[in-house]
Amino acid sequence: MNFVADKTQVGSLGNVGYDDEGVKCKSWDLIKDGVLVNYQAIRDQVNIIDQKESHGCCYSQSWSDVQFQRMANVSLQAGKQPLTPDQMVSGIEKGIYIVKDGSFSIDQQRYNFQFGGVLFFEIKNGKIEGMLKDVAYQANTQEFWNSCTQICDERDYRMNGAFNDGKGQPSQSNAVSHGSATARFNGVNVINTGRTI
Repeated sequence: MNFVADKTQVGSLGNVGYDDEGVKCKSWDLIKDGVLVNYQAIRDQVNIIDQKESHGCCYSQSWSDVQFQRMANVSLQAGKQPLTPDQMVSGIEKGIYIVKDGSFSIDQQRYNFQFGGVLFFEIKNGKIEGMLKDVAYQANTQEFWNSCTQICDERDYRMNGAFNDGKGQPSQSNAVSHGSATARFNGVNVINTGRTI
């Protein structure tokens, strides 16, 4: 698994040339082959991680706000082996195919979470069957990413984004994109969010 931070990704919501400290934006590895190899840092933080230059990720939402470290576009890189979503699904006996992100709840440490989606489909004996409703999944960050077993190749890679990544006191919004190909996660806790009478 590989994650890349990239403020220069063409077509992304966070694609800019320079940050608000005047540092030229770039791309850098965060996770390489499943190992955390870097962080995001601005000029006054790089000495903490024994580096010499800012990653170019210092922003404010407007000229009248204070700039601070903000997330670049962070993307899960496509798998290296040829794999389509149909091929991935064909190896699943029982599962749920979740399309895009929906509702979310996450703790202040960004560790425990619950996420929904936009569409949900049942996977049964290697085929996508009918739609489901009232689906959410729960995990903590470490267990979730350790459960990732497959990622489709670059033919399936796509990028989405949000305009409302809120951080800071007082809060500021940031536009950011996340790219990914279809990925498989085994053993994640899935719940029914529907009301019972």
